[in-house]
Amino acid sequence: MEQKRQGRRRIAALATTALAVVILGSASAATRKPTSPAQFDAARAAFLADLQKGAVAAAAANATSTLEIQLGERLFSDKNLSLRRNQSCASCHQLTPARDSKTGKRLPAPGFVDADNVEHGTPVSDGSVPGRFGSLNAPSAAYAAFSPAFHWDSDEELYVGGQFWNGRSATLADQAGQPFLNRVEMAMPSKAAVVDRLKANANYRELFWSVYKLKIDRSLSAKEVETVYGAMTRAIAAFERTRPFAKFNAKFDYFMVGRTKLTPLELEGLVLFDGKAKCGGCHISTPTQHADGTWTPALFTDFTYDNIGVPRNVLIPGDPAPDKGLGGRPEIAAVDPQKLEIGKQKVMTLRNIAITPPYAHNGVFATLEQITHFYNTRDTLGRVPDNRSSRFGVTGWPAPESPRNVNADELGNLRLTAHEEAALVAFMKTLTDDYPSWGQDPKVPPGSSPPYWQ
Repeated sequence: MEQKRQGRRRIAALATTALAVVILGSASAATRKPTSPAQFDAARAAFLADLQKGAVAAAAANATSTLEIQLGERLFSDKNLSLRRNQSCASCHQLTPARDSKTGKRLPAPGFVDADNVEHGTPVSDGSVPGRFGSLNAPSAAYAAFSPAFHWDSDEELYVGGQFWNGRSATLADQAGQPFLNRVEMAMPSKAAVVDRLKANANYRELFWSVYKLKIDRSLSAKEVETVYGAMTRAIAAFERTRPFAKFNAKFDYFMVGRTKLTPLELEGLVLFDGKAKCGGCHISTPTQHADGTWTPALFTDFTYDNIGVPRNVLIPGDPAPDKGLGGRPEIAAVDPQKLEIGKQKVMTLRNIAITPPYAHNGVFATLEQITHFYNTRDTLGRVPDNRSSRFGVTGWPAPESPRNVNADELGNLRLTAHEEAALVAFMKTLTDDYPSWGQDPKVPPGSSPPYWQ
């Protein structure tokens, strides 16, 4: 089977967001493939050359946009918009740091995932109705605004972008509207029921009028309900495009602009990441330059889809059947008679990866060290029955839950030593936000200005 990644594809144009970094200049675009140290340095130099000419962070354009963000922020954390008034967007994408599962201390930054999963190792989230659970690990909402709209890239012959593990929502706003109506998430019976909850809130009545000129303090037609519901999702998306969701202030970012240095182990991990470990083929470590000459800092994803051979997680409540990912979507299956998309899940960003366990779409990997070991030894370690085994990840891995289309080119037998695995983990820990507050780095003390804009 021809593998989709041979280091040849480009990242599709990124969605326009309120937090995109715009850097003036016209240096040539960085290559979209795992890079050698020399190539990485060249891409970094081109990026910095333009950065020095002046960086501008796009922000809310006017008071109406600011109010839209304020509305989105309220909606994002409102538990009253779930059936039992006990779940909100923030329940699965917490806005504050979770606690370390071992020490109980707050983690360095928000991970925008389900804190219960981080703290207790559970793979999926509770729903609004007791006893109902999701079947997939909630992905981070951080940096999600940069994912382009879901589409087929005819040049590279693969699917790109979208939201959720299978990309079923083309845009951030469409994604925001799905959990309210999902029977195992927020479980509201209809859009009208959600809008009725909005109508009962005086603050929402005021904000929907101020932002969208929508009067919701009255009986609404079916068409008006659709309009209000769509406005709600746009407001949530506007909030998710703000700086807190994409700070670009990890140690890696300060390293990129020369304000700090990586340790020898972290630097070794970076070289491995773009070399022997083959991570950089999908988790792009260099900035992206766009056709208009502007740049976006490294996002550590190419927004495509892959089947990495993840084992089934039998610890998910109810032990649901393995998710078919991209190929499980009816409209994709209809144009995929060879079933080449079965088992492929979205390549998520590695930013904040160290503080967002468990890992993979089904949460089968408990630690960053464990999933790194899986990438290295999937095809060589041996077999165990399932992830309940005490030897899981020690003497073997279970078979892939979706055996079709498993990527055999870029992982499975990387021949990394234990030291090299540790170096990779050390490097990935440099991708955690809010470095000035947790890094204890005299070169980047608390309160340091952001690396890419003032």
